[in-house]
Amino acid sequence: MSAQQADGDDTSGGDGLDWTTSEMMTIAASRALDPDDVCFVGIGAPSAACNLARLTRAPDLTLIYESGTLGTRPEVLPLSIGDGELSETAVTTVSVPEMFRYWLQGGHVDVGFLGAAQLDRYGNINTTVIGDWDDPKVRLPGAGGAPEIASQCGKVFVTLAHSTRSMVEQVDFTTSLGFGPTGTERAALGVMTAGPALVVTDLAILEPDPDDHELVVTALHPGVTRDQVAAATGWAVRFADDLATSPPPTAEELQVLRDLHARTEAAHA
Repeated sequence: MSAQQADGDDTSGGDGLDWTTSEMMTIAASRALDPDDVCFVGIGAPSAACNLARLTRAPDLTLIYESGTLGTRPEVLPLSIGDGELSETAVTTVSVPEMFRYWLQGGHVDVGFLGAAQLDRYGNINTTVIGDWDDPKVRLPGAGGAPEIASQCGKVFVTLAHSTRSMVEQVDFTTSLGFGPTGTERAALGVMTAGPALVVTDLAILEPDPDDHELVVTALHPGVTRDQVAAATGWAVRFADDLATSPPPTAEELQVLRDLHARTEAAHA
């Protein structure tokens, strides 16, 4: 069997289940959350992973979105942080200044779950601009609260599609600090939180080396090869000596995720 790089390509497991590489990424990311985590959630793929975790193995997971919603339990995935679904299902909603000053800067958030347009070998995130600042190829949505989330949450998880366009040697613009351009700047700047602890793509799982903070592949998703990951990475990526294989999706995980997406599509049609 062979997992493909393109989003939506099918992979088959030995138990007869079929899944897409995108579903594998979301499911693998959801498994990284502990049931008692307080998680600051980004829109898009991070939101899907966090809500899948809440709907399966972590029902007491506390989800926080940037608009100030605390303990939200959406039935469908929000289109943005301003989606009414978030406030309607939240335990409470606080002001954005309170969210950032008290909850985030006060050290009350365990995990920040972010996406990225570009991610480099030291976990720095770009969601601002592709190419030169003054003459860009693409201008992106920008930072939002991601810089504060990346620096103030206890640790950071990132999820994104794996390609040489997204996994680059050095980001074109540092929107959100990982470990800095050389892997040493985070501590030198006095940022004391752990930083990027996990990167989940549609091909693999990467974690920072404890010594130099470079992202290292620690697990391949089922059917994915080292050569596939190396070819899709914009630097000479390293592989852990004890390289693992991600457990394939279960029937429950796939059904809950697909039901979540189906409800979302129906609600936003």
